[in-house]
Amino acid sequence: MNELPKLPETAPSPGPAVETPPAPPAPPAPPAASLAETLQQPLVIAVITLGILLAGQTWSSHNQVRNLREEMARRLQKGDASNAESGTLARAVQESTKELQIKVGLLEGKQIEAQSQQLALEQLYQDLSKNRDEWALAEIEQVLSTASQQLQLAGNVPGALIALQNADRSLSRSDKPQFITIRRAIAKDIEKLKALPSVDSVGVALRIDNVIAQVDLLPMLSDEKPTLPAAPERKLKAKPGAAGKAGASAPPAETTSPWLQKLDEVWTSWSSEMWVDVRQLIRVRSVETPDALMLSPSQAYFLRENLKLRLLNARMALLSRNETAFRSDLIAAQEALVKYFDVRAKQTQVMQALLRQVQTSNLAIEMPTLSDSLNAVRNYKAKP
Repeated sequence: MNELPKLPETAPSPGPAVETPPAPPAPPAPPAASLAETLQQPLVIAVITLGILLAGQTWSSHNQVRNLREEMARRLQKGDASNAESGTLARAVQESTKELQIKVGLLEGKQIEAQSQQLALEQLYQDLSKNRDEWALAEIEQVLSTASQQLQLAGNVPGALIALQNADRSLSRSDKPQFITIRRAIAKDIEKLKALPSVDSVGVALRIDNVIAQVDLLPMLSDEKPTLPAAPERKLKAKPGAAGKAGASAPPAETTSPWLQKLDEVWTSWSSEMWVDVRQLIRVRSVETPDALMLSPSQAYFLRENLKLRLLNARMALLSRNETAFRSDLIAAQEALVKYFDVRAKQTQVMQALLRQVQTSNLAIEMPTLSDSLNAVRNYKAKP
């Protein structure tokens, strides 16, 4: 509390005492604490309001940053998955390329060997004497050797059969008993080749080409315009003269007024058209893989191209007699058809039937060798 101001003390002046009037009382001073509280209340409210706004802004910014981080993490995961898949495909392509290079190297080696054999055969033709039997045996040996190589490398059974039959025909022209052993060995090899199950590689390859040509025409689950439902069949009106031709046993029809019949026909036509429109507005489809409905046009294009590549790989595996790769590529193609394409469509069902028919082909056939015939010819030539 502030003390009241004190009046300065004055010395009493000599002289007669004069009465002075009392001074008016000073107004009371306002309390300092209430004034400070009055001034601080708006400031406190403003600080609290500012703090609440800052906290709300901080919380909102934190949520936005967290959402951005989560979205960035999801996109990074998707990018990593796509990169991993691309790496896997690249490695698979590299491995396939290496295998093809190895096979090409083997074929080149066989070709060089065949060329060297051809040169040796030409030299042999020049060095041979006029003995027709020796010349015929050398030719038969070369033909059988070439047929044996083609049989082991490409599985050319018809070519090997033709070579054996030509060799037997050439020996039969000589009509010598010394060639009976050779002809017996050739006959055994012919029976072995005829007993092999036939594989129509050309027919299977043509079926695969037909499937590849139909890939672009197949409807997908992600298509914007699915197949419309079939329109309901309308009942044909009976002609007036039809009742008279049917005979007298038919019951007489009730006679109705023409405008009622017209109204019934209009109502039936209008209701059927309305029902068709309603069925086109709402469709319910059950899909096991929802991701197949979310494909963009570019993804659908690359999906069709990947399916074509699978089928082309199966065709190459068929020609190279690689049954494992052939069946794995066909299974992958069938899984892609079931997952991303509309299996209710007739075209898809036809393609699935073709793939199942192609998959039944058996490529794991162990080819016999023509060693018996070759050994018989070489043993005969080695005789003195």
